[in-house]
Amino acid sequence: MAFADSFIDLNQPSVPLPDRVRGGVVAIGNFDGMHRGHQAVLEDALNEARALGVKAIMLTFEPHPRSVFRPEHPVFRLTPHAEKARLAKALGFDGMISLHFTKDFATQSAERFIEDMLIGALAARKVISGYDFHFGKDRKGSPDFLRDQGKYHGFGVSIVDMKADRTGDAVSSTRIRQALEDGATHRANLLLGYRYFFTANVVHGEKNGRKLGYPTANLELPLNSRLKEGIYAVRLIRANGHVYDGVASYGRRPTFDNGAPVFEVHAFDFEGDLYGEHVHVALCDYLRGEEKFDSLDALIAQMDEDSAKAKACLAQAKPLSALERTLWSLNEQR
Repeated sequence: MAFADSFIDLNQPSVPLPDRVRGGVVAIGNFDGMHRGHQAVLEDALNEARALGVKAIMLTFEPHPRSVFRPEHPVFRLTPHAEKARLAKALGFDGMISLHFTKDFATQSAERFIEDMLIGALAARKVISGYDFHFGKDRKGSPDFLRDQGKYHGFGVSIVDMKADRTGDAVSSTRIRQALEDGATHRANLLLGYRYFFTANVVHGEKNGRKLGYPTANLELPLNSRLKEGIYAVRLIRANGHVYDGVASYGRRPTFDNGAPVFEVHAFDFEGDLYGEHVHVALCDYLRGEEKFDSLDALIAQMDEDSAKAKACLAQAKPLSALERTLWSLNEQR
């Protein structure tokens, strides 16, 4: 079965969902980050679906609710729509439904959401959510409310408890965002259960790296990205599935122009160009902050040192989970 990835606006007349996504086990949540806490919910849904012999469907929302209610402060997205779908497929889900989140959508009652979406559109056999998921007007749709509605309407409900890390703190998207803003890539990746990655198009730049013997693929990150500027050990994954170790600089190039921030990746053992390609970049480690150098020779010497550190780091970088191992074996077609 093809991976179902539908974008539904419940505020407009919509085409009925295909039968292949009906009658299954539905994991519901915002799932920004798809971190280890989210994975506990999603794995429960997968296990239930397999036990019942039905499809596993992920139900989520786009855009992020915080971006709707506070557009002047856009949230640093960890897993935008396409990345979320890729992770859902890697986990083994049969489909992902993204509901168009608007202010009007947020005003509908929790009862209506259950009746229209979970029962009417999806004919859910069972619904799985996290302990802190709420939905509907005034957040009436609590875990207890969902359980009661499941009993009333005849569908099963399971609520997954908080997942904590070794410190006892909850695994959360907020902690991961903060870690990435701090350059604590290792901590963010442990909370995610895979190396944080983003997707971007390769664009033309000033080609300063090529002049220095370090040609780079220039990537423009979303405006809401708050990654710490500096030097990273990375893996670049092309649409054809080829993976390259590399070193990257994210920042304003103070030695040259101190301009707008750009993410530049130098892929080891790669020849050719990537212009116009859609690539994924996974962050393996944060090496150092951005610096201004007095000469190009000093900059090149530091780049040589950064490359050596990146290669040493990446040589030890094993998959953090079965999910990460599967993730990069997928091609671009869903």
